[in-house]
Amino acid sequence: MPLARYTFKPGINKEGTSYSNEGNWFDADKIRFRAGRPEKIGGWVKKSVNSFLGSARKLHQWIGLDTDKFIGLGTHIKLYLLKGNAFYDITPVRATTTNGITFAATDGSSTITATDSDHKANKGDFVTIAGAASLGGLITAAVLNQEYEIASVTNVNVYTFIAKDTSGDTVTANSSDTGNGGAGVDGAYQINIGSDFYTSGFGFGSGNWGQSSWGGGINSFSTQLRLWTLDNFGEDLVANPRGGSIYYWDKTNGETTRAVDFSTLTNASDTPTIANQIIVSEIDRHIICMGCNPIGTTTQDPMQVRWSDQENAAQWTPKTNNTAGGLRLSSGSEIIGAVRTRQEILIFTDTALYSMQFIGPPFIFGINLITEGTSTVSPQAFINANNVVYFMDQDNFYIYSGSVQSLPCTVRAYVFEDFNYGQTFKVFATRNAQFNEVSWFYCSSTSEEIDRYVTYNYLEQTWSIGTLPRTSWIDAGGASSNPLAAGSSGTSSNFLYEHEVGSNDDGSAMTAFVESADFDAGDGNQFMHIQRLIPDVAFIGTDTEPELTYSIKTRDFPLGSLNTATTATVTNTTGVAYVRARARQMRVRIESTDVDNSWRLGDTRFDIKADGRR
Repeated sequence: MPLARYTFKPGINKEGTSYSNEGNWFDADKIRFRAGRPEKIGGWVKKSVNSFLGSARKLHQWIGLDTDKFIGLGTHIKLYLLKGNAFYDITPVRATTTNGITFAATDGSSTITATDSDHKANKGDFVTIAGAASLGGLITAAVLNQEYEIASVTNVNVYTFIAKDTSGDTVTANSSDTGNGGAGVDGAYQINIGSDFYTSGFGFGSGNWGQSSWGGGINSFSTQLRLWTLDNFGEDLVANPRGGSIYYWDKTNGETTRAVDFSTLTNASDTPTIANQIIVSEIDRHIICMGCNPIGTTTQDPMQVRWSDQENAAQWTPKTNNTAGGLRLSSGSEIIGAVRTRQEILIFTDTALYSMQFIGPPFIFGINLITEGTSTVSPQAFINANNVVYFMDQDNFYIYSGSVQSLPCTVRAYVFEDFNYGQTFKVFATRNAQFNEVSWFYCSSTSEEIDRYVTYNYLEQTWSIGTLPRTSWIDAGGASSNPLAAGSSGTSSNFLYEHEVGSNDDGSAMTAFVESADFDAGDGNQFMHIQRLIPDVAFIGTDTEPELTYSIKTRDFPLGSLNTATTATVTNTTGVAYVRARARQMRVRIESTDVDNSWRLGDTRFDIKADGRR
């Protein structure tokens, strides 16, 4: 029997069964489709050898007027600035104590007990101590006067931390450590850390959450998933932890200075004290707060929109001679998120989609209802690509290009039938413009952290799927010529990765595969025998002996067990691979597990002959 050529349709199609999808690719990991052909995605390396604390839920990059390149990075623990290879801690300070902290140590213990009246700190928060004197023994002034993570909170006036030296090694007190640190001890308390997990029905607009002072100890602001929004106002950074205050980092003050509350800016007037998102309008340069407190109250209104005076981050009081203002949306109960697109800002509430446009005085901004009954699954589940907004809702994908339309998806059931709806707010969307792709990263049903992604090629209209632990992502541009993503290691120390670099997983082998749906051997009425295959593959990379594994999987009936009948190793010198398989239904899997190996598939030809009837 002559060689049979098998060509599979571009993209992954998991709608329906494997047998009903004959002629399609059915499964994949770390594969993209380009010009209709599957190929391995690019690899990644660490952007910086330095790690950061916490899971990064937001990245933002920009360039200063002096061409300095910056990356803002917000985690559930800290707010960082990356310049070059160095991370700078710019986490805002929520409160300071002057001459008000005393210490106590116990012989043989590294635990230091600190007393500070109404400290409002939570376990895991950070405090920087200054002005302390030695306790008399090994707990010296140098040991005390540094930043500490609070180990436990005894009550509103007392907490503990673990003593360390300037190298980070634990220090144990001795019998001479009987002092209290002196009378001049100061403390700078950073904003309460947030949670790394989302709690449904708690916080983010539920009940009266956020309506009292969120800076107090043991509060729902600090026990809900910490999501940041970051944007640049010129060469400065504006930042907002969802449900918290808004902050400003001024570049002219240098990388070693912290972001400050907007209320502390010079000539600040009626600045919002709490918000769910902050965004800078691109052309008219207003700072806009979503889900913030109205003027004259500290109570958060999840449907309130306010904006600053044009080109003025400090002035939020509407006057006849400025452009500050605000209004309240009516459809929905909470603003989930907003995204810039061409000459408008899209605002998602929990039940509707609005368009916000700059219209000039006297109203400044106009907001129009686009549609009801459509929302977004999370505050970051949307992305603008070529002035088209792609977004994920609870059970489908959509696009907005003047109107809302459903996005046909060949992996919809695969995504939403194995989806952790308890961690929806972790979902984020991103763009990879180099390959005309938008992707959504999400948690599968058995995972509490992001472990999967789904990718749509908007030029070729194909879908792909895969596994990758990433918590945030930004496309190339500004501070990086390649996409950047924050990795999740399952620990407090994580790294920022530069993607589409080489073909490896940070120097290690990256496993990638693509697998077809079942296809009949012949017409499905006879057992067929495969004895050889002719591979068609282009190897791309630096490996001098790249390898692909071709696996032939077989079964006799659609509901029968699937078995790997035979495998063959294909290299860049393989002309023909000899295999042996006999069945009524077959599928082919192509996989690589070696380093420095990228590849692109063409068509595969099989030598198949009849081998008996049913």
